[in-house]
Amino acid sequence: MTALVLTAHGSRDPRSAANARAVARRVAAMRPGLEVRLAFCELNTPRLVDVLDGLPDSGREAPKAIVTPLLLANAYHARIDIPRQIAGCAATERVWRAPVLGEDPRLVSLLRRRVVELGVSRLDERLGVLVVAIGSSDPVANARTAQVAAKLMAGTRWAGATTAFVTRPEPSLAEGVDELHRLGARRVVIAPWFLAPGRLPDRVRGFANDAGIDMAQPLGAHGAVAETVLDRFDRALKARAEHVAA
Repeated sequence: MTALVLTAHGSRDPRSAANARAVARRVAAMRPGLEVRLAFCELNTPRLVDVLDGLPDSGREAPKAIVTPLLLANAYHARIDIPRQIAGCAATERVWRAPVLGEDPRLVSLLRRRVVELGVSRLDERLGVLVVAIGSSDPVANARTAQVAAKLMAGTRWAGATTAFVTRPEPSLAEGVDELHRLGARRVVIAPWFLAPGRLPDRVRGFANDAGIDMAQPLGAHGAVAETVLDRFDRALKARAEHVAA
């Protein structure tokens, strides 16, 4: 049977790895009989190449594993690091790669729910939402992430939503807040486009505390995250079968 190798970024903050493990457990619980393994690109173990080399042979009719990134953006780790580690494993031709989670409607809906959990109404016309993401050196990846803010507005009457990137110089978090005020927001809250707590979310929370702004919780190990992981796995499995058939 083809294994789902859930592959996370990795972090020096133990909360991040703990969240990845929780997502892996939830994915396994939602798909009994599916072998789910967790791997990391860096900073945590096990590394992806080690997990792939340690998988049993599934037979020539099916891929040995589908590497399913626990990543929101199609940036460095998804485009370069994961393919490079796959290329370094012993059975690279037997490993298939799934797309990143991306701006999936399930995750955008979850982020909207996280904002509402702050006690705000979807009908509050005075509210502005600052979506804060990690950011990438790849402008294409950033442009896709920036779409989350507009999608987040669906079904609400909020004054507006915009995006800032914590690792990029523009737009800064402060500039994002200013933009929301120009759109008519009287109150601003932060919606973190992060899967887990960690050092970068802590930096954002420090900004929020200094500015007197409420900040929602990250997406976490919610069922919507696990559903999206399984969707990406299923898509890759189907794409591989179609490729073989062609």
